[in-house]
Amino acid sequence: MKKTIGLLLSGCGVFDGAEIHEAVLTLLFLDRADVAVRCMAPDMDQLHVVDHLTQKEADEKRNVLVESARIARGEIQDIAEIHATDIDALIIPGGFGAAKNLSDFAVKGPDAKVHPEVLRLLKEMMDTAKPIGAICIAPATLTRALADRSPKVTIGNDVGTAAAIGTMGGEHVDCSVEDICVDEKNRIVTTPAYMLGPGIKEVAIGIEKLVEKVVSLC
Repeated sequence: MKKTIGLLLSGCGVFDGAEIHEAVLTLLFLDRADVAVRCMAPDMDQLHVVDHLTQKEADEKRNVLVESARIARGEIQDIAEIHATDIDALIIPGGFGAAKNLSDFAVKGPDAKVHPEVLRLLKEMMDTAKPIGAICIAPATLTRALADRSPKVTIGNDVGTAAAIGTMGGEHVDCSVEDICVDEKNRIVTTPAYMLGPGIKEVAIGIEKLVEKVVSLC
């Protein structure tokens, strides 16, 4: 029987949602690994909407689940409907949505709150010893949610974000874009991706390693 990997999206677009390159690369490598994918996102308004052409905030509202459905080609569920029993592992792509919609880390830093359904699912995954992958800035939200587990993660080498991860109870490990950080105890795998860049070919190497490791831990 195929393994089923959950993909937690946070919108559509690097500045206010899921980073599209990271999300699509993850989908590609999961498909190559011959696993089933179950896409999900919170049914909520985005923190805000950013015009990706001008990179300025726009005066409109968008729904995280509806926007995430663009990446998932419509095959997506409200995260409230998903439980750890439904999936064998969970992967969270980055993009500012991971720190604006899945939590408010982008606004409140170490004092952030995690979306209640995201928090619930992450804790369920931990309680059932199922692996979690987090990409780019997503490890910050992961750390806030699982602070009591003292997760070991990477976001690359950004000093400020690394310090915030430490403040929240995590352990940060410097890591190159082409590598991964593995927390064997908590079964968490992270990679910097566009926290470091510089381009899609470098980002792809780390994401492929993350997907392979997460699938192997199932």
